[in-house]
Amino acid sequence: MGKTAILPLEKRRYDITERKKAELDFLTMQVLDAQHEVEQYQAIVTSLTEKSSKFHNFLAIAEAKRDQAKNNLDLMNEVVNAAKDLESNSDIALDEITDAEKQSHSVAAQMKSVVEKLIYAAEVINKFSTTLLRKKEQNPLISDEVMSIMANAGKDANNAVALSIVALKSSFASHAINMESQATAALEYMEAVKLRSVLTGDFDEPVAEASPITSIKALIKEAYKRAKQDFSKAQKADRITTKQLDSATSQLGKAQVKLNSLQQGLAAANAAAFAS
Repeated sequence: MGKTAILPLEKRRYDITERKKAELDFLTMQVLDAQHEVEQYQAIVTSLTEKSSKFHNFLAIAEAKRDQAKNNLDLMNEVVNAAKDLESNSDIALDEITDAEKQSHSVAAQMKSVVEKLIYAAEVINKFSTTLLRKKEQNPLISDEVMSIMANAGKDANNAVALSIVALKSSFASHAINMESQATAALEYMEAVKLRSVLTGDFDEPVAEASPITSIKALIKEAYKRAKQDFSKAQKADRITTKQLDSATSQLGKAQVKLNSLQQGLAAANAAAFAS
């Protein structure tokens, strides 16, 4: 039978020491690798934290611009509504003044006809009074009362003519004022139409040549559209960066737990090695 080789005590101690040293070296390398991994994740987290902070600021700025653009559009809509009300009121005023001008023209024409008839009647009465006066000279029997009535009639007729002429003058003056008012109202209406067209871009034929290619409302509306798009982009970028930061932070936490565990294991192995 063969004999089992028995190693010397010194040799066995040497082998144990070498094995422990190899284990400690392996644990040390694992700790170093874990430290390097933690440092990498820490650098990523630091970089993403700075990036996330910048994107938070970008998002806040984009949100403020979007809100301001929305306020501008709301104010623009109020201005447009006011311009439309002005146009509508101007149109109503123009129609009313136009009707008044037509009526004053009709009244002036009627007054002219009345004056002409009064003048004719006054002339007839005056001629008749003159003829009657001559007859009175030839025929004293003609009643003085009749003569007095005819004299008063002639006087009243002349007064009526004078008053009717004053009324005719007033009616023409009123007609002239209405015509001026009509011209002013028409100009005001045209300006209101132009204002509404400039604001909204709804161009009418009378003001088409004076209207811009792009309306103010369209420009403000487009600015609001771009502000919303910029906000959406900033929001998306901020969301992605936050997600990346959360993931990197989670990985860093895991790496730190792993490093801590390896460091504890290495410390325990060192303690055991020194104790043996």
